[in-house]
Amino acid sequence: MKTAVLALTLTAALLAQRPDPRNIRNGLEIPNEGYADQPYILKTDDGAWLCVLTTGPGAEGQGGQHIITTRSTDQGRTWSEPVSVEPSDGPEASYAVSLKVPSGRIYVFYNHNTDNLRQVQGDDGKPVRRVDSQGHFVFKYSDDHGRSWSARRYEIPQEDFQIDLRNPYQGKIKFFWTVGQAFAHDGAGYVPLHKVGGFGEGFFTSNEGVLLRSDNILSERDPAKIRWDTLPDGDIGIRAPAGGGPIAAEHSFSELSDGSLFVVFRTIDGYSACSYSRDNGRSWEPSQYMQYADGRRMKHPRAANFAWKLSNGKFLYWFHNHGGRFILEHPQRRSMAYQDRNPVWFSAGEEIDGPNGRVLRWSQPEIGLYDDDPWIRMSYPDMVEEDGKVFLTETQKDLARVHEIPADLLEGLWGQFTNAQAPREGLLVELPERGGTMPKEFPAPKLPDFTARSRRADHGAEDLRAGFSIDLWLEPRSVEAGQALVDNRAENGQGFALVTAADGALELILNDGRSESRWESEPGSLVAGRRTHVAAVVDGGPKIITFIVDGILQDGRDFRQFGWGRFSPNFRSAAGSEVVRVAPDVRGLRLFGRALRTSEAVGAWRAGL
Repeated sequence: MKTAVLALTLTAALLAQRPDPRNIRNGLEIPNEGYADQPYILKTDDGAWLCVLTTGPGAEGQGGQHIITTRSTDQGRTWSEPVSVEPSDGPEASYAVSLKVPSGRIYVFYNHNTDNLRQVQGDDGKPVRRVDSQGHFVFKYSDDHGRSWSARRYEIPQEDFQIDLRNPYQGKIKFFWTVGQAFAHDGAGYVPLHKVGGFGEGFFTSNEGVLLRSDNILSERDPAKIRWDTLPDGDIGIRAPAGGGPIAAEHSFSELSDGSLFVVFRTIDGYSACSYSRDNGRSWEPSQYMQYADGRRMKHPRAANFAWKLSNGKFLYWFHNHGGRFILEHPQRRSMAYQDRNPVWFSAGEEIDGPNGRVLRWSQPEIGLYDDDPWIRMSYPDMVEEDGKVFLTETQKDLARVHEIPADLLEGLWGQFTNAQAPREGLLVELPERGGTMPKEFPAPKLPDFTARSRRADHGAEDLRAGFSIDLWLEPRSVEAGQALVDNRAENGQGFALVTAADGALELILNDGRSESRWESEPGSLVAGRRTHVAAVVDGGPKIITFIVDGILQDGRDFRQFGWGRFSPNFRSAAGSEVVRVAPDVRGLRLFGRALRTSEAVGAWRAGL
């Protein structure tokens, strides 16, 4: 038997003790007034980060909501005293995006309840008293890198689309908001806008996306002379794919190398959607649901999902990797459609040739950020690069933070389409030995503890954020349920086991002698006589189990909302018997004293047996 070590390697031990950079509580806080939303960052010409965000003393949509900005010159470690773009004692001012033009001037665009309406009419004729997603779309500007803002605000005219004319006011009052970032493209400035058709179940009852384009904002010094068009041409915005629901919202735009525009947005269909424009936003290809490179749709609930182009030409995509759907007929499902924005998953995109121009293909996803509390929701991110590092912002609506994303996580994503090497870091056992045969059992390596008694005065639990992984090649003669493939359980059930389940699924069992956690793979993961690569990953950071089968991270397909499952945060250790038993169907086995990343599991599959 060949083993890297029978005890934890020093590297794995350090990984277990190191603060997890994916845990959002390790991020750097951005100042706010209580409520915090859409913390978007722009790099100013004097080298600072300018963060614009919506804040206020109450909750989302309550009085006092307004726009502030704050500057950081040390990558988010400290921030200047916030400056109000609009006062907190005026009408609601909300949901800002910004644009820097070549002169260094910065524009900030946002909703403004200029008419100070205290209610609007809902789809059912009843009053809706939340008034932060209607009114006038306006901007102010700064010529001192965000230290102060123009006293005057300027309105951007919006063309009437069908969705406006169908609202209770026939477009005389417009419903809308914006997220993400404005951008410059082909000599013009573009500002995203999400039109709202009405208010009712789920708050917004219909949405579509448009771009406000200015052909002279990049050079015109007089704000009153800036010209605006509403795109796409015609009176219909960017909608959900044909046959999808009435929601297409929070459009996030990127520019491809051939000048095409890419947009990704949320729906209520259980998937995110996207489209491409080949004519600077004047028309868009029929919307389609986002897909991985393997052709599966990318699951996503009713939440913001953004894509950014990085300086290396690659793309980074933020989404939530589960199929939460908004279903009118089921009240509980309606309320849950906005939930489960934790963890955040990342996918890497790269350009390839498509039938009409460049398109993006997307990698298998990685867990990028999480909170220990599954009910915490993080969203409305932004990305900034500096000094070769990638940073993301996010908010839970009361705290906004900045996070540096680990370089090795990103590099793994960038290289996922070509990596053909099995990982070695944290390797505890590799079988069979070169030229040998697979043993029926072998001495159990020491697996990491997930929790321990702390040195605090109360000696309470310390979360070690450890993990382990089973990486194996199988060639099952039968997929009958109940077969133990890899089994470390003692007589009392304590330990871990990977067993066959019904319909060709696999089940991972974790038992620490006090509690037991289980999670199944998708049906059909195993087929009799077919060689299959399986990585079962137990990640003690977010407390999540994943299965990566033949290079694909499972997402539950159509039979369940989640492809990944949570295990107990009180789990202590997967250690069981003194031996690990191996079934004859196992052709190759590696055990790791840490959680493998998805990209590493893909590399192990591509490397072969």
